[in-house]
Parts: sequence; C-alpha cells; structure tokens
Amino acid sequence: MSEKTVQRILVIEATPGESSCLKEHLALLNCDVEVACGEAEALHLLRRYSIEVVLTSPQTLPEQDLALLEEMRRIRPGVRTILLVPETTPNGVIAALRAQVFACFSAPFELKEITAMVKSALEEVDWRNGIEVLSAQPDWIELRVACRLLTADRLMSFMTEWIALSPDQERSRLMTAFREILLNAMEHGAGFDPEKVIEVSAVRTERAIVYYFRDPGPGFRRDALPHAAISNPPENPTKHMDYRTTRGIRPGGFGLLIAKQMVDEVIYNEIGNEVLLIKYTN
Repeated sequence: MSEKTVQRILVIEATPGESSCLKEHLALLNCDVEVACGEAEALHLLRRYSIEVVLTSPQTLPEQDLALLEEMRRIRPGVRTILLVPETTPNGVIAALRAQVFACFSAPFELKEITAMVKSALEEVDWRNGIEVLSAQPDWIELRVACRLLTADRLMSFMTEWIALSPDQERSRLMTAFREILLNAMEHGAGFDPEKVIEVSAVRTERAIVYYFRDPGPGFRRDALPHAAISNPPENPTKHMDYRTTRGIRPGGFGLLIAKQMVDEVIYNEIGNEVLLIKYTN
C-alpha cells in the first residue's frame, strides 16, 4: 500500500520567530509546516519540496507579495497563496483578485480564520477561476463568482479587506449581510451548481456602501417564501423551520431576515433575482 502524500505549508517570515503562533495553529492540520526567513529561502524551499499552500510574511506589503507570487508560480504553478499583510488598500485588494490569490487577511489577524482558510486551500484543487474580475477601480468592483461555498468564503476575505469600514462592529454587520445574500443567491438562484455564476458588484460612495447581486435563477415572489424566516407571522417566528424539515431542506432560512437587520436598505428587482444592499456610512 502506498504511503499517503504529505501536504506541506510554507510560512514566510520577515524576521525569525514572527509566525510562531501561526505555526502552532497550522500544526493542527496534520501537515508539514516549513518556515522560510525571507524570499530567497522561500524560493529555495519551493524548489526542494512540493508545497501546496504559502502564507506570506505579515510584515511585507501586498506589492512585494504579489511580485514574489509570480516567481513562486514559475516554480510551482499550482501553489495556493494566502496574503498576510500589515494593512490593505482597495487597489491592493484588486491586484490580489486579479492575481488569483487564494485569500487575503490584514492585521490584526484572527488565527482561527486563517487556519480555516488554509484547510480549505489544502482540500480544494479546482479553485481557480472561482472569482473573475470584470471591471475594477478603487470604489467600484464588478465580479463574476462561481457558485461554490469555497468561492463564497474566499470572496468574503477580499470584500472584508476592501470596505475598510470602521468601527469593526459595523464592518462585521455589513459582511454578515453580504454573506447571507451571496449564499442565498448561490443556493436558491443557482442550486450551488459550480457551472453557474453570480454577478457581484461593490460600490463605495462618500455616503454609502452598495452591493449588487444578480443570480441566474428565475426569481421568486416575496409574498410566497414559506421556507424563509422573513415570511413568518409574528405569532409564529419559527414557522418556516417546520416547512423546511418536512421537505428535507437544510436548516436555515434566516438569510433575508438577517440581512435586513444588518444594513439600512435591501431592495429587490421585480422578479427577485437581483438585489441591492445599502449601508449608509454618514
């Protein structure tokens, strides 16, 4: 019986020891974790080992990381790269999306979130072309997104960095609404068919942040959603759960209700396959 192939993660440090806590978390994934101090050693280890995932140094800027990514892909074309950066800018997020970076996180880092993303990167081979940039400038991004849970998680990492909304609580609320509408479009509009895509746009004005979603489905009547919590009568706030259980639908149905509570406006088109999320910033 052949031995199971060992998966390897490469962590790049700018200074020795800076990623010790991260390395401890990654060790829980039962993979070999290689550590490189600087770009030269990172390239050397990539030539020496088959490495699946690379995490960049938290001290280097996105521009440096993307330049290094080009060199790494000459050695390992299929490597998945997760950017850890001290801070991001809209232009940096756009550049990372165009370069097909797997995910992006800025300080302060949530090690559990990073570890979860690394786990996804290790498990998924067919991830490229999940997020296509149709048009992008700092305050207006248009994307085409494949209907997969992994793609939704990856897009969340980029959009969280793009909005740069303070305080953090407001950013968290906005991204919760974003995720709920995105998953709703993927599930009910596209049936989680990876061959289908969702159109997603993000626009930032002086007074608001606006997200636009368009799914390929036939739409819905907003007065006929027995599977959704938003249709429950006040006297029976969990009525939709019985409907979902009897029809074998996964637990949930709170997406639209949650989104309406997290942003200032949720607007659907006539047939229900396009939606705007609006959050006023001042």
